[in-house]
Amino acid sequence: MIIPESVTFEDAIALTELIMAQIIEGTLSQTEIAEAIAALVKTENGARGFFVTYLTSSGTLADYPSPEIIEGLHSSPDTVAEFLVKNLAMSSAMAITHRRNSDEEMARESDKVRSRTTTIIEQVELPQVRELALALRESAITGEGDYKTFLERWQYDAQQREVICQAIDRLIANGYSLKDEG
Repeated sequence: MIIPESVTFEDAIALTELIMAQIIEGTLSQTEIAEAIAALVKTENGARGFFVTYLTSSGTLADYPSPEIIEGLHSSPDTVAEFLVKNLAMSSAMAITHRRNSDEEMARESDKVRSRTTTIIEQVELPQVRELALALRESAITGEGDYKTFLERWQYDAQQREVICQAIDRLIANGYSLKDEG
């Protein structure tokens, strides 16, 4: 499977859907899976398209990321870490929004994305995730720092910022090391 270096967001979504279908059908080798994911996540558009499709998919493939998917994600640690941290925050905050709007079905979908993102974070074990998650947590608490613009752009209020902190804190409580290991 050939992933163009200038992949668009829309093409990345379509390619991710194709990759996922081929994984389910068993028509891609373990090496081909890892290489396809690596090619997708090396660009911002590719990573965005991959994560939006993979994390929101209706099947169970994303509930149990294979070693090949994790291997592919390892190929672009900075890009992958950024998207994982932001997906954790956005899905956590959106669950609150959906519940406020009495849309429990969409809230459950956001909870599913948060859970899947957490699983990937725990399996991929990228040190960059620790650094970015702690920076996001600090911005959510203080309203300043590296993620100030991100939080303001999405207009997350105090309750949503608190739930973002709770999601990060749960990673720590579940044994994912967000402490400096150096």
